[in-house]
Amino acid sequence: MKIEQYHQPVNDVLMTLLLEADPNKAAVDAYLPTSKVIVASWQGEFIGVAVLTDSNGQAELKNIAVCRDYRGQGVAKRLIQKVKEIARLSGHGCLYVGTGNSSLSQLALYQKCGFRLDHIKHDVFADYPQEIYENGIRCLDMVMLCARL
Repeated sequence: MKIEQYHQPVNDVLMTLLLEADPNKAAVDAYLPTSKVIVASWQGEFIGVAVLTDSNGQAELKNIAVCRDYRGQGVAKRLIQKVKEIARLSGHGCLYVGTGNSSLSQLALYQKCGFRLDHIKHDVFADYPQEIYENGIRCLDMVMLCARL
């Protein structure tokens, strides 16, 4: 597997993955132009993508997604490791990530990767075009986590 920064416009395959993690296309389109995109590929095919943003001097893992057939094989952990490395080399001491209150597997993944709970942003997802439900829970709040670099 190859993990590297991607320096081209996001193609349809990568956009489809990004929208699996964040179904708000307008939001994804808004942060992509000023972000660093990191891709995971296997045998020439994209199998995962992560997006690193720098807003007001704060590094954030804004989006991460892995193709269904490759989940549970360490792809997300490797992407997160690369994002942390890029953020650290850019001079950041902390990397933030936000996920929905209903995203139980993502909360577990981030904590396994060294993130700790930091704070909650209430009602972030309340006005999404379509209500989001995961694990039988309505996603309304964003749980923010931070990993020291």
